[in-house]
Amino acid sequence: MADDKTLRGPQDASRISLGEDYEVQYWTDKFGISADELHAAVAAVGNSADAVERHLKKA
Repeated sequence: MADDKTLRGPQDASRISLGEDYEVQYWTDKFGISADELHAAVAAVGNSADAVERHLKKA
C-alpha cells in the first residue's frame, strides 16, 4: 500500500525519513530546527528519531 501523503506525521515515528517533504516538515517542527540542521543530525547519528533527539539536546 502506498504512503498516504495527506497524513501529516511519519509512517514510522521511530525513524526519520528525509525523502518526503511532509516528514521533513514534521521533524523540523517537532525539534524546532531547520531542514539543514535535521539533515546534518541524521548524517551524524543515523535516522533513529531517539538518536537524533539526543544529538540535538547535546548541541
